[in-house]
Amino acid sequence: MLHLRLIVPADLRDAVDAIVADPESGISNVVVLPGAAVSPAGDVIICDVDRAQASGVLERLHAIGLDETGSITAEQVDLAMSRRDRRNAVAVFGGQDDAVVWQEVESRTDDEVRLSATFLAFMSVATMIAAVGVVIDQPILIVGAMVVGPDFGPLAAIAVGIVRRRPQVVWRSTGTLLSGFAFAILVTIGFVFLLRLLGVFPPDPFAEEHPLTEFIWQPDALSYVVAFLAGIAGVLSLTSAKSGALIGVLISVTTVPAAGAIALAVASAEWAQVGTSSLQLVINLTSIIIGGVLTLAIQLAAERVAADRRRRVRVDVTSGS
Repeated sequence: MLHLRLIVPADLRDAVDAIVADPESGISNVVVLPGAAVSPAGDVIICDVDRAQASGVLERLHAIGLDETGSITAEQVDLAMSRRDRRNAVAVFGGQDDAVVWQEVESRTDDEVRLSATFLAFMSVATMIAAVGVVIDQPILIVGAMVVGPDFGPLAAIAVGIVRRRPQVVWRSTGTLLSGFAFAILVTIGFVFLLRLLGVFPPDPFAEEHPLTEFIWQPDALSYVVAFLAGIAGVLSLTSAKSGALIGVLISVTTVPAAGAIALAVASAEWAQVGTSSLQLVINLTSIIIGGVLTLAIQLAAERVAADRRRRVRVDVTSGS
């Protein structure tokens, strides 16, 4: 369930009242504070809405322009105790936590489409950590690089943009992702040269055996499978009301480690490893996006089926009464 706080200008009050009073809106626990808002000026309406119907309500509020002249704020409700709340707790796959609020998903991914200094810094740090992990053949550093890397955000934004038909989001997220990897690889190349100059790194790290980390630049069919599954899990974590699975997603793919291996191979003039590491990176990025897109598409279709079911139930109840 979501808790809504609406600031409603006088000229939109009738339209908002019609949405709030609609029995099919899933809105309950309505509180009206006339004239309580100062900036922007208007009435304050506080209410709860079922997650399964929240997207439709938010779309209707956006359609009348409430977010332009007034305000719409939504937050997750962790506990709601009332008879109506229990009666309305029917959503996609039978649980409120499974219902997707598309505006919430788009808000979570919106920041990821913008290239920022912080994003570039995290990408660079993560890639340098991965390079160190490859040199000393230390998987724990590879895992650390995966967790530090912020690349899943733009990947999720690309998937959301494809499913929601937002081409601008797709292109901006793609630009952010590619720019981030390119910048991080260049910084890491300089980092490798510096540590080699200081005698910390060997002249050619790939000349030694790497039994624990060589999977990074040796892609196979399982590289696609794992990244595809990670894309599914990552999107489910993004769209679910309550999930702690995202960290597990981050440490199951080898995007950032592959970028670290590319930088290390370029600095060492190991062009074969540059090619295989690049292939590993492309496989992981593509598979994550495909997994995410398919998951979101299934969720969107399931949401439409659930909406049709709710409408049929209401028609049956109305006709029966």
